[in-house]
Amino acid sequence: MYEEKFHDYFLAHKEAMLKDLEGLIAINSEQGPAEEGKPFGPGPYQALHAAKALLEQYGFIVKNYDNYALTADLDEKERQLDMLCHLDVVPAGDGWSVTEPFVMKVQDGKVYGRGTADDKGPAICALYAMKAIKDLQIPLKKGVRLILGTNEETGSKDIEYYFSKEKSAPMTISPDADFPLIFLEKGRLGGNFFAKNLKSGEGNPDVTILSLHAGQASNAVPGRARTLIKGIPADEWKIFTEHAGVDMGLAFEIEERDDAVSITVVGEGAHASSPEHGRNALTGLLTLLMSVESIRKNYPALEGLCKCFPHGDFRGHAMGVDLEDPVSGKTSLALTVLHLADDKAEGWFDLRGGIPATKENTTDVIRRYLEEAGWTLDENAALSEVHYVPRDSELVIKLMASYKKITGRDEEPLAIGGGTYVHEIENGVAFGCADPNVDNRMHGPDEFMSIDQMLLSCEIFADAILSICG
Repeated sequence: MYEEKFHDYFLAHKEAMLKDLEGLIAINSEQGPAEEGKPFGPGPYQALHAAKALLEQYGFIVKNYDNYALTADLDEKERQLDMLCHLDVVPAGDGWSVTEPFVMKVQDGKVYGRGTADDKGPAICALYAMKAIKDLQIPLKKGVRLILGTNEETGSKDIEYYFSKEKSAPMTISPDADFPLIFLEKGRLGGNFFAKNLKSGEGNPDVTILSLHAGQASNAVPGRARTLIKGIPADEWKIFTEHAGVDMGLAFEIEERDDAVSITVVGEGAHASSPEHGRNALTGLLTLLMSVESIRKNYPALEGLCKCFPHGDFRGHAMGVDLEDPVSGKTSLALTVLHLADDKAEGWFDLRGGIPATKENTTDVIRRYLEEAGWTLDENAALSEVHYVPRDSELVIKLMASYKKITGRDEEPLAIGGGTYVHEIENGVAFGCADPNVDNRMHGPDEFMSIDQMLLSCEIFADAILSICG
């Protein structure tokens, strides 16, 4: 009944949507040091207040939860649906070519910039879906609420705080993943590990790793890794890397610096839930370093780490945690962060495990492997539970019906490795906005969202709101 009206509305408001999105993209909302009244730093705070101004401008009932999260309601009716999005972003990273990370650019029917796909673009889609229902004066029996958080990428403490004040609606969707719908999210083990007194002295004593830095977020495959090494001349390193770049799909940049050599490994970033979509610069750098006998002998803990996370192993095969089942699929495992300086090192890995994964067959096994390699896994490291909403639930049935009505596609809901805001919310599913057949470079350089996909998502969300709350 309302499909044509929705379609025409969003076409008419396309430029306004892009302008609103541009304002949000311009804000670097990476998490920063907490300040008074700014729990996740100035960037997320600024993004939250920019969104607040938009929501108030469009006539929603807006409430700020102490700068942790923001809500917008159409009216004061009893809520039936929450739409949960976030305004924080992963670090900008390197390798951008189409535009600067926080300068939105429209090119070839796509909008580029950090947050266009994750999750500022989807937040704008959800906002405009509610705005369409409001502007078109479509009556609803139950209420719908848009929730905008500011800490999804680094812990979700924002939503933890929000739900300490409010109860969730009977149904929740989060436009923070793929269409058609995510009915299962794997459990996540984000492992922080560390070691000290790394250098054994068994190799050439003149060979020293002065520093090593790779990765900025524990849930992102690093696209660049850098090390500064003393004791091996640049021309020898060029020989070592001559064939490695071809074998590992990586590029190596070598530069002399005073009495040391700087080595930068260039790969391709990706979301850690799908590490096979990237080219891990960190595991490539470790592989290169371990090809040099004096480094291998001097740094046995790095050799052990390289054996635990060999380049190209995306499933945890080397440590025997590559579990699989027909509902949730395969385990994924990526080494994502490593920082070494002053003979001490700290790192992170990211594991996504399905229904078969447990503390005993996954967490404990990785802990044992790391200990044997000379590393200590944080004692609080724990595998979260799988989040699962049955395919035959009312929520899934209604959302899939809206998706099919608007797109004409008859598809099956998905099981994924990525965790979204709804992972801890009963009867909550991730619903859009991305097309799983399109690599939108989420968490990587040149992240984008197609304008057609934005408009389509708005229509789907508007129809879903009407189906659930009408």
